[in-house]
Amino acid sequence: MAEAPINVSVAYALPDRQYLIELQVAPGTTVEEAIRLSGLLRQLPEIDIARARVGIYGKLKTLETLLRERDRIEIYRPLIADPKDARRTRAATKNAP
Repeated sequence: MAEAPINVSVAYALPDRQYLIELQVAPGTTVEEAIRLSGLLRQLPEIDIARARVGIYGKLKTLETLLRERDRIEIYRPLIADPKDARRTRAATKNAP
């Protein structure tokens, strides 16, 4: 008897738009397979899945991670600025006379 499909979602956020794709996938599906099934790579060709970091609910995972029911896969964009440098800059401007 075949196992019932599991429900997962794939999330990706741009500064001005968020994508959240709900999917049903077979048990044993990997993060990479679900991302490809979501269609996001066709919609947003700038996503380089080989280089992008991915996670499930904010915890970094590999593309080979097996999914579980209700997992939310997140595709992370590269940082534009180092968070520590950005904090220092904000603090310097706030404390400037």
